[in-house]
Amino acid sequence: MFKSAFAAVAAAPFLATAAFAGPYVNIESNTGLVGGEYGATLIENHIGYQGNLSDTVTGYVQAGPAIAIPNGSDTELEVSGKVGINVAATENLGIYGEIWGASTNGLEFDDFLTNIKVGVKYTF
Repeated sequence: MFKSAFAAVAAAPFLATAAFAGPYVNIESNTGLVGGEYGATLIENHIGYQGNLSDTVTGYVQAGPAIAIPNGSDTELEVSGKVGINVAATENLGIYGEIWGASTNGLEFDDFLTNIKVGVKYTF
């Protein structure tokens, strides 16, 4: 049950970071539902860096401890992180991708959960 709840949290939408270059702190809470019922909450506490890779490409990497609060189980300390990229295809069209990962069994790293996100964003 915990892994499916953890997966539901991982599949939750991620918040975009503001456009800037340099180090940052990102604290994010993702709550997942399984079958319409509370599954788990993952509170990620990341330190990251975002910067320009070229005139049209920005990227970021962030990682840190994550607190997993599953329904009906003890709170666990995990480790999570993500790496992402945004390509300005035109002035109004951006293409982005992100790979996210987290441990699912404390700090033992015997099992790892990943999520890949890709998309396009058109601004008017």
